Amino acid sequence: LVVDDEPAVCDAIKMMLKFDGHEVQTANGSKEALSLLEQGKFDLVTVDYALVGMKGDELAAVIKQRLPHQPIIMITAYAEVLKSSSNPLTGVDGIISKPFLLADLREAMTGVLPGS
Repeated sequence: LVVDDEPAVCDAIKMMLKFDGHEVQTANGSKEALSLLEQGKFDLVTVDYALVGMKGDELAAVIKQRLPHQPIIMITAYAEVLKSSSNPLTGVDGIISKPFLLADLREAMTGVLPGS
């Protein structure tokens, strides 16, 4: 599940994941993402930090409350700031800096997915 409020970003990440043979659904915000998570199971959720309304770290925390073992990767332009912050990103298993390459996404997935 790819969560980003910018449709072009959702499409780009979806295309990268599909290139590697993954099935991908997208959500353009937190409400849509939570609704999709109630309807089905996902191997991985990617979230943008700067979502409108509920920030990505808040969404990740809500997802982890409901699904404690759900792997979550945050994709953000603020990665370095967030990594150096004294407030840990609750619920986020991995973080990728924007802009990123398919190799970066693959590496992050390997780090958070069981059996990778």
